[in-house]
Amino acid sequence: MNNTILIADSGSTKTDWCLSFNNKPSVFVSTKGINPFYQSQKEILADLQTSLIPSLQKELGNNLPSIDGIYFYGAGCTPEKSPIVHDALAGAFQDTGTIEVASDMLGAARSVCQHNAGIVCILGTGSNSCYFDGIQITANVSPLGFILGDEGSGANLGKLMVGNLLKNQMTPGLKEKFLEEYKLTPAEIIDRVYRHPFPNRFLASLNKFLEDNITDESVHKLVLGAFDAFIRRNVMQYEYEGTPVHFIGSIAIYYHKVLEETALATGLIVGSIVKAPLDGLVKYHQDL
Repeated sequence: MNNTILIADSGSTKTDWCLSFNNKPSVFVSTKGINPFYQSQKEILADLQTSLIPSLQKELGNNLPSIDGIYFYGAGCTPEKSPIVHDALAGAFQDTGTIEVASDMLGAARSVCQHNAGIVCILGTGSNSCYFDGIQITANVSPLGFILGDEGSGANLGKLMVGNLLKNQMTPGLKEKFLEEYKLTPAEIIDRVYRHPFPNRFLASLNKFLEDNITDESVHKLVLGAFDAFIRRNVMQYEYEGTPVHFIGSIAIYYHKVLEETALATGLIVGSIVKAPLDGLVKYHQDL
């Protein structure tokens, strides 16, 4: 493997970085998200120069070593957009040998599967899935976003919960408890969903209520149904029989018991359930 490598797991709001050495403890820092769909090469380069590099220098006592390889996995890193991030990294770390930019889905797959075949599921604010053959992604069911798809995601769960609560389809008293806890009115909820930007993030932020009330029968049924829909509409489109299915993301961790219950009922072989991919990615690249 390379002696010193820099690995990134990036979403639209936050990027987690690890500078990994052969014989020293790894260094972890976080910066704001990088997404080439919304940022130019110049903007990304500026962020790297003013945020990432100073953060690394602070951790290392201003002695930033030469980096042999950079491996960046991020939201929006499609084949068309990846060169934007690649060129920004090349500008910030000019003496680096290898620079690889890939999707967050590939990052998740390499993290939990390492070099083995498996089905990989991301359950965070949104949801996604793929079949990974141990080398590359060979199949991907389109997630379609939280309006048409994203089953089992934080946004999807929040949407289902709000709809059920406002239509009085859950345990009596739960609606009033929710409105009081979040200091919201039905009109304010509708305004946040239909008139404010990023309604998916708002809806995902409501999952704490579901998590806190998961023992309530109506809440448990809602979460169970959402995961069942995710499995049937996504996972079961792959060759899932006999193949381990891995889950990664905050929602997978929050509701891991319900997720395992759903997987058992649908006949899945559950592999790992982890919150974030960075530790697995460090291991993957250290073992190359």
